[in-house]
Parts: sequence; C-alpha cells; structure tokens
Amino acid sequence: MILYWMAAYLIGNFLTAWWIGKWKGVDLQQHRSGNLGARNAGAVIGKTAFLLTFIGDALKAAAVIWLGYYLEYAQWVIGVGGLLVICGHLFPFWLKGKGGKGIASFIGASLYFTPELFAIMFVVFLLFFPFVKSATLTMLFAMAAYIIGIFIVGEMLDWWPMAAAIFLILAKHRNDIAESFHQRFSKA
Repeated sequence: MILYWMAAYLIGNFLTAWWIGKWKGVDLQQHRSGNLGARNAGAVIGKTAFLLTFIGDALKAAAVIWLGYYLEYAQWVIGVGGLLVICGHLFPFWLKGKGGKGIASFIGASLYFTPELFAIMFVVFLLFFPFVKSATLTMLFAMAAYIIGIFIVGEMLDWWPMAAAIFLILAKHRNDIAESFHQRFSKA
C-alpha cells in the first residue's frame, strides 16, 4: 500500500506540459502564468499542446486509479492514490512544488474512480457555464456539486481523498478565481 502511494505521487510528477514544452523548445514556466498545465500549454504553444497535455495529465491519474483496482486495494486506499497523483502534479518535488493546477488530473482520477460523481460535476458545469460565462467560476459550482454528491451517496469514508483534492485544486486556482470574480462582477 505504501509503495502504491509513493508510486502515485511519483507518477503525478510526470508533467506532460513540461515535456511538450521541451519538445517544442519552450520553457512554459517562463510564459504567461508559468503554470505547467494544459491551459498554459495551449495558450503558449497551441491547441495541440493543450489537448496532448490534458490527455497526458488525465491518463496518468486514471492509470493510478486503475493500478489500485488491479492490486485489489480498498476504495479508500485507491482514493488516497488519486489524491497523491494529483498532489504530485500540483507539487512536483523536482520543480520545487511548481507544477500544474490539477484539473486534468482530477478529471482523469474522478472519471475512473467515481464516474457517477464525475457525471454530476460535468452536467453542473454544462448547466452553469452559459449563465456564468467563466470556466473558472463554473468550476466552483461543478466541484461543489461533486462534494455534495459524496455526502448524498454516503461514501465519505472512501471518497474523502477526492474532496481533499478539490480543496487543493481550488487553492491553486485562488488567483484565477479572484480575477474571474473581479472581471465578471466589476462590470455590473
């Protein structure tokens, strides 16, 4: 179990955007937000970089969840694996904790680990986006729906690591959230 958790964190340290940046000769940490995630990769390098980064970061998290099921660990153990792969992405040791913001990794982990809650989160995102008109702010509603879903389904003991991951992701997005709020509501 400890080896599984260590592997999860180390797998999370594989930052797809960093590798795509190296391939394209671009240090993404020196451009725009400096973030090593799909959004910054797409903004700096292009749509293909966004797509490849998103897929790579989602797949690494899904692979950790798959591995936990393959090794027949308890749900909570696999959930901690999901949290740790996301932590590895958010806080890679080899980059002094300056990784991505975790959305793609969370999507990959939650789609495989809690598909029903992922579906709720996705539907809420689709319903709120036309009104909120900000992906960042809509993400708040979608992730709140995910956490509420954990309580409704009653699987808090097994799924608490994914709720913890949401709070870490929101903390990483705090500046984006503040900026989106300001842009959205200062016009009113």
